[in-house]
Amino acid sequence: MIPYGRQNISQEDIDSVIKVLRSDFLTQGPKVPLFEDAVSEYCDVKSGVATNSATSALHIACLALDLGEGDWLWTSPNSFVASANCGLYCGAAVDFVDIDPKTYNMSVTALEVKLIKASQNNTLPKILIPVHFAGQSCDMKKINFLSKKFGFKIIEDASHAIGGKYLHNQIGSCKYSDITIFSFHPVKIITTAEGGIALSNSLHLIEKMRLFRSHGITSDKSLIKNKYNDAWYYEQLCLGFNYRMTDLQAALGISQLKRMDKFVEKRKNLKERYDSLLDNLPIILPFQSENNQSSFHLYPVQIDTDKTNKSRKAVFDYMRNMCVGVNVHYIPIHTQPYYQSLGFNIGDFPNSEEYYKRTISMPLFHTMTNKQQDVVIKSIKAALQ
Repeated sequence: MIPYGRQNISQEDIDSVIKVLRSDFLTQGPKVPLFEDAVSEYCDVKSGVATNSATSALHIACLALDLGEGDWLWTSPNSFVASANCGLYCGAAVDFVDIDPKTYNMSVTALEVKLIKASQNNTLPKILIPVHFAGQSCDMKKINFLSKKFGFKIIEDASHAIGGKYLHNQIGSCKYSDITIFSFHPVKIITTAEGGIALSNSLHLIEKMRLFRSHGITSDKSLIKNKYNDAWYYEQLCLGFNYRMTDLQAALGISQLKRMDKFVEKRKNLKERYDSLLDNLPIILPFQSENNQSSFHLYPVQIDTDKTNKSRKAVFDYMRNMCVGVNVHYIPIHTQPYYQSLGFNIGDFPNSEEYYKRTISMPLFHTMTNKQQDVVIKSIKAALQ
């Protein structure tokens, strides 16, 4: 089976983890802050808080921005459920903004229309989470403009997008947002096995997220309420969680980060080869904005139902039977049974639903060979005959 995504682990990666295993610290040691600094430097942002998953990072980001009961969080239906669940974890209400049918990212036009209506109904979001689907940034400059006009905070869910750029700025620089989240799951651009990070230029938000990451506990003398000098003394200042990343994971991340640009370049080359060899098929190829340099986490194509009578299911099943591990990203969040129990219905976000009906994610990963890619291309051509 050719997988849709796969990690690349080098001997240097293995050696870095073994070195930590032989050290004094497996967790809460020096590697996590080193990893945070390395990612922050790469993204040209002030600081970061590494976590055990991107979901955890989204949660503490919402908490740091004081999301709670009575508040609204808006995000994209075309994402994994974590992009919305983080709002529910905080007791907030969640709503969605439909996608642009060309970019598959949050539609700025739909967002503005929804914001105008929400301002009249007093239901404006406290937080907006635009999702950089497949590695391509949303139109953050326009979204940032709307945030100033309508008074909401922005968390970029860039789980797909580390290594990419928007308007010549590294995604993660937080130039147009309060916080940016990355994922380091094995199928992402770089991996820490499981893990995530929240980046920000606000040291106040960084401080709050560090508290939420580790039980709400600190021994920092500048933060504790009672000024004891005892070395053992600590205080719980808020209700936090155990969302810490281990030193093993951080060591792997530090090593992987050294190959970031190489990984993205390889993905770009594979994407361009797909573009040229799939161009004449009855499928819609992924669009790339001139304002973006995608990190190419996914290569989603849509079955062009105006040009073929083949269904997405027929193509998907054929390719899987040929040992090509295609996948689907994503089932729209609002169509999930849990979200339908909250009042959402089929038809609420038609662009996301129409995209879902026709999309297939083609295999794309760092170590993919031309031979493997040829097998994938041969398979989809046969499936569409």
